[in-house]
This record gives sequence, structure tokens and C-alpha cells, in this order.
Amino acid sequence: MKLTHTPIVVSNQDEALKFYVDVLGFEKRADYQQPSHPRWLTVAPKGQEVEFILVQGQSKVDLCVDADAGSGGYHVAFTTTDCLADFEALKARGANFSVGKYTKPVRQAWGTSAYFKDPDGNQFALVQPNIIGKVITAVSHLGRAS
Repeated sequence: MKLTHTPIVVSNQDEALKFYVDVLGFEKRADYQQPSHPRWLTVAPKGQEVEFILVQGQSKVDLCVDADAGSGGYHVAFTTTDCLADFEALKARGANFSVGKYTKPVRQAWGTSAYFKDPDGNQFALVQPNIIGKVITAVSHLGRAS
């Protein structure tokens, strides 16, 4: 099996589309509406197969986290080769990097990460693993293969 689509709940599809395209640099993949059906609107990072469905509605999951909880563990993660540069570029285009106690990239033993959210509070992470992070990931994949 292969993941092709995943939903992101947004309060306004047009505003969300603007954020995902203008701020994050995603591309719009689909935008249509059949009679008596909700609008089907998808975006994706350029060059990636997975598409995010921008579903208009209200999330029933509380995405707010306590200031001491960090990212809260609920986010979509994007791997990057330069977390600091991506942080600066996205921040300059209007991304909100205030998630829990995080407001800027954080270096950790396994690499560097930065957390941001869209206008509806959906949370994302930029993750740049260092050699330790790459080894941990490789070893965990080996453990699943056996």
C-alpha cells in the first residue's frame, strides 16, 4: 500500500489554499465540486506524490497544546536538508512558528527541528536529522523488516 491522500481540516478552503500555495510553496493539484458534494481541493509539496485534501469543517481533535508540551506530538513532519534556511524562508512568507514552547529551530541530539502551524492550528514540523538521527531511523527500519 502507498499513502496518496490525507485530510487537513480547514475553516475556509480559499484562505487555506492561499496559505499552502503562497506561504508553503505547495502546488494546487485538484479543485472541483460535483453537484450535492463538498468541494474537492488538494495541494501537495512540489515533486511529492502525497496530496493533502483541504477539507472544510471544524476539527474535532483539540490541536492546542500546553506551552510546556512542545509540539504535542501531533503534527505532519517534513524532512529537510537545511532546517534553518527553510525556517527563515517560511517565516518571511508568513508561517507561524509559535507552537507550544517552540518559536525557532531547536537543535537536539538527533538533529534540528522547527514547528509551525497553519491559520487553522494544524501543526507541522521541519526535521533535519543529523548522522545520529539518520542512524536511529535506519536501525528502526531494520527492526521492522525482521
